[in-house]
Formats: sequence, structure tokens, C-alpha cells
Amino acid sequence: MTEQNNQPATDDAPQFALHRVYLKDVSFETPNSPAIFTEESEPSINVQLNTSVNRLEENVFEVVLNLTVTSKEGERTAFLVEVQQAGIFSLGGFEEEQKGHMLGAYCPNILFPFAREAICDLVVKGGFPQLLLAPINFDALYAQNREQQNSAAAEAQH
Repeated sequence: MTEQNNQPATDDAPQFALHRVYLKDVSFETPNSPAIFTEESEPSINVQLNTSVNRLEENVFEVVLNLTVTSKEGERTAFLVEVQQAGIFSLGGFEEEQKGHMLGAYCPNILFPFAREAICDLVVKGGFPQLLLAPINFDALYAQNREQQNSAAAEAQH
């Protein structure tokens, strides 16, 4: 037999909710089509990523994951995909450091599969082979970014 905790949640207990996931902006370009489809070289893929956070109201935030994927065959651009995948999240009862981690790593990690799917669909509809982006360690990226900010702040004090 299991015991249940019938005590109500306290107001200061951390609370997290995802309210909505949506495409904020999307762009697909094939500047060298149809000639690029006859190329036989191995394409190079470049992925750029960043996130932004907008406070909508107290404890409600819009997190936007920006992904830009460029494929080149030699010097010629095969395609360029830009996706802004966004979500609206509620975060309550978190310490500032925890809130920063949630907004900078946890929320983008939730949004990434949606952005990856949008990119893959656009690439295939553009006439190119399926592109599956590898998983991204947002915790490591967040930690690296925090370390760079701390180093810059320490240098500014000297």
C-alpha cells in the first residue's frame, strides 16, 4: 500500500509549465537551384545556434531558440535554413540561478526537437536529402556561456 502526501503544495515550491510551442519565424533559401542539384561534391554543413528570453509577465517567459543551418558545396550555397522555435513557459519559486539555468538550458532543450523537425522538413521539401541535426547539450553550452560571462566580469574589475 502506498502513502499519499495530501498536504497542499507550498507557494515557494518550484513550479514549471509549458504553455505553448510555436514557430516564430522560418526561412528557407536555395540561391543556386536548380544547378546545385547536379553537384556531386560532399556538402559542408554549418550550424549556428543562440537563444533569447523575453519576459512576458511575472514568472512567464518566451524562450526563442534560433537555429541557422547553411549547406555549401564548394563555395556555392546549396541551402540556408533559419528557424526561430519559440515557447511560452511559466517558472515560479526558483532561485535566480536556477531560473537562469531553466531559461538558458532546460527550455531550449525542450524546443530543440521541434526546431530540428522543422529544419528537416524544410530541407526535404527543398529537394535535398534528409538532414538530422545531432542532439545538443544545452547544459554544457549554458555552463560555458556562464563561465565566459564570469571571466569577462572578472577582467573588467581589474
